Amino acid sequence: MAIEQFTNILQKGINKGQIPGRTQESRDWFRNTAQRIKSISEGGLLASKDAVTTQMEVGRMYMFVYDPKTKADLPYYDKFPLIFPFKKTPDGFLGINLHYLPYVLRATLMDMLYNYVSDPKLNDRARLKITYDLLSSAATNKYIKPCVKRYLSNHVRSKFIYVIPKEWDIALFLPVENFAKASNRKVWADSRKIIGN
Repeated sequence: MAIEQFTNILQKGINKGQIPGRTQESRDWFRNTAQRIKSISEGGLLASKDAVTTQMEVGRMYMFVYDPKTKADLPYYDKFPLIFPFKKTPDGFLGINLHYLPYVLRATLMDMLYNYVSDPKLNDRARLKITYDLLSSAATNKYIKPCVKRYLSNHVRSKFIYVIPKEWDIALFLPVENFAKASNRKVWADSRKIIGN
């Protein structure tokens, strides 16, 4: 099960003295370890009951199945987003979908976002303090720009998989992005153009 694999990685990190998220070195260790996981699938994550919820809170990390209302008009879309929601709307929410960036740029953006976490120790209640000021700041805007997406609640097709803060770096590198109508390579190339990288 996916949660068991997460737990095994975390336990190995704790045994090595690598507390997730505290230092760049520990984040690099977790990211390298997470990149080696190739067996986790969307179905496996959804089958795990440990982290499934019907509620979504701003500033936390989630995965879910999504079927866009305007999919016929979109050049491509992610059917299994990995997001930090930052604003609730009357009919859904806005979120930063990290899957729109290639892995290296996800790490770059995540390192910036760690500056806005409510608790640097990444306890279970930690969240990102995401504001419009952050989203429009010159440093982060270029990385966030291709990732900001609007989601309609009545087009969410699963419960939310809540990712605890100590597992953010692991989730960042799980190969579960599921783009429709285009390959990962195409989506990431377009994102790089937007970023200017």
